[in-house]
Amino acid sequence: MTLLDNRALNRATLARQYLLQRTAAPAPETVVAQLCGMQAQEPQEPFIGLWSRMSGFAPKQLDEALTGRTVVRTHLMRRTVHLVTAGDALAWRARHDTMLRQRVLGTYRSDLAGVDMEQLAAAGRAVMADGQPRTMRELVEAVEDRWPAPPRRALGELLVAALIPMAQLPPRGLWRRTAGVRNLPLAAWLGRDIDPLPAGDGDPVGQQLLRRYLAAYGPAAGADLRAWCGLAGLPAAVKALRDELVVFRDERGRELFDLPDAPRPHPDTPAPVRFLPAFDNAVLGYHDRSRIIDDAHLGVSVAGHRVVLVDGRVAATWRVRDHRLGISPLRPLTAREEEAVRAEAGELAVFLEDDIEQIRIDTGN
Repeated sequence: MTLLDNRALNRATLARQYLLQRTAAPAPETVVAQLCGMQAQEPQEPFIGLWSRMSGFAPKQLDEALTGRTVVRTHLMRRTVHLVTAGDALAWRARHDTMLRQRVLGTYRSDLAGVDMEQLAAAGRAVMADGQPRTMRELVEAVEDRWPAPPRRALGELLVAALIPMAQLPPRGLWRRTAGVRNLPLAAWLGRDIDPLPAGDGDPVGQQLLRRYLAAYGPAAGADLRAWCGLAGLPAAVKALRDELVVFRDERGRELFDLPDAPRPHPDTPAPVRFLPAFDNAVLGYHDRSRIIDDAHLGVSVAGHRVVLVDGRVAATWRVRDHRLGISPLRPLTAREEEAVRAEAGELAVFLEDDIEQIRIDTGN
């Protein structure tokens, strides 16, 4: 079985994530589909992720995809708000239902003890049947006379993140817009019912998720797949597809699966500097993130820090404050690396339209 070291895995990830070379894809939904969605609980961050991946990306392109309903904001993988294409939201949501409920109950189990999930879901759907977008608070206020005991937060999260598949409507998530969350059932917003789970063995939706995940993140282990989507019950999908996949080993001895024809560039392929948003897929899409970030710096990947890739690995964090784009290296940068970081930072400053007057790399002196 072929061994793939971390550098080989890194280049495979960068290639599939459009981080070795920006894609000329004309529409954000094409890239969002390739990435299997983009984590989006911070509404402005996906714009940076798309700018780092698309040639000539303009924020209005994502605005148009959101208002045109080809891309939607919804709770999905790991019970986190993601940008996903309309087709993926409808195809994948039913497969995530059990996980979404379990995760809300795991957080609020004592608060929600005794609540009949089906009755609450039916009551919530009845309220939303008038087609009017509502905030979570407004939805809870409409049903709380029947469920007065649970805290509003627990009842609301159960309704909007688990029991009723919801879309978060624009202007939430539009460029430079600050807006609260207004919810509408996915089927009402997208004009099509959610796909039911197919009958039969082999978990066909899980198989689709596995293929799509490997196309965007492979080669990867089963634990990586679970960490990305939050679904534990995927062994049937892996078993059904195993004969179609190629298998490798990583430096830690884990078995990795991949699609036979997926790109696996040479480990020495040059990797350009890239500025990534908080919670970017390329970092968070794995259980074992050693292909892209050192163990010593894992904390930055979950703490909401924006990161800089240098030679394909997380080498710095970055922030914008007081008209200054500040970069804090996590390791010493060579003169050539610093020059490349400054050049890409200059392009980013133009994109952000933040009246950035200074780019500063913190050397610790």
